[in-house]
Amino acid sequence: MRDDLPPAGEDSAEEVGEPPGGHAQESAATSEYDRIAALYDPWSRSVVEDVAFYVEEARKAAGRAGVDPATPVVELGVGTGRIAVPVAEAGVGVIGVDRSEGMLDVCRARAEAAGVSKRLDLRVGDFRRPPVTERVALVMCPFRAYLHLPDDNGERVAALRAAHDLLVPGGRLAFDVFAPSPDDIEETHGRWIEREPGIWERATWDGGARRLTLDVRGQRVETTLRLRWLSTAEWRGLLERAGFEIEACYGWFDRRPYTGGEDSVWLARRP
Repeated sequence: MRDDLPPAGEDSAEEVGEPPGGHAQESAATSEYDRIAALYDPWSRSVVEDVAFYVEEARKAAGRAGVDPATPVVELGVGTGRIAVPVAEAGVGVIGVDRSEGMLDVCRARAEAAGVSKRLDLRVGDFRRPPVTERVALVMCPFRAYLHLPDDNGERVAALRAAHDLLVPGGRLAFDVFAPSPDDIEETHGRWIEREPGIWERATWDGGARRLTLDVRGQRVETTLRLRWLSTAEWRGLLERAGFEIEACYGWFDRRPYTGGEDSVWLARRP
């Protein structure tokens, strides 16, 4: 996991054994992201390097494959609108799906503040069964959101097929994922790090099972996020099983070719 994605650069991180303030209060929220909905934007404020990539893909989707240029794009895992609001500001409508109602509330407020709320259609739902009947030219799943899927390739293929089924022929799926380097695991494992002022995280890595447990803590709120990574070869195989053709696998959001490394950015096409 890169120190700057998510959520802050190495130069702003401070390592400690235990964050101040003791154990934060638990929430009865139904999603792990509901607990930190108000904390999420401050936590991820430095994550900006992917925004231009997804905005550009959304612009390209307008009119693709015979689709009406006014057709929206779909974002799975829309969260607080970190990508969706800039896309809407670029003049493209977004159907945003997320299972965290708290995150959608923040997204709604963010869109209203930006004056683009009419371009966002926010819906509560899951990647594997998105509540979308429209057919679109672009589905986006940014910020490694597919790593939240269960550690089961059948579930992963089902999620990718769900995205495939939302697309018109010639439509694209755009997403990014990562696989950590041994150095990153060694440097961050089990350590509380202050990523932003008053916002702490601790990564617990299981290299054998390829699982990351990420504890996030702010003042009076905390949550635990669980992610599961795969190799690029495995993602390629899953995409092909889901019926996609691989259009590109980049090594970063500047579209440099993937030559190995932690991050991969994918464009896959529905034939």
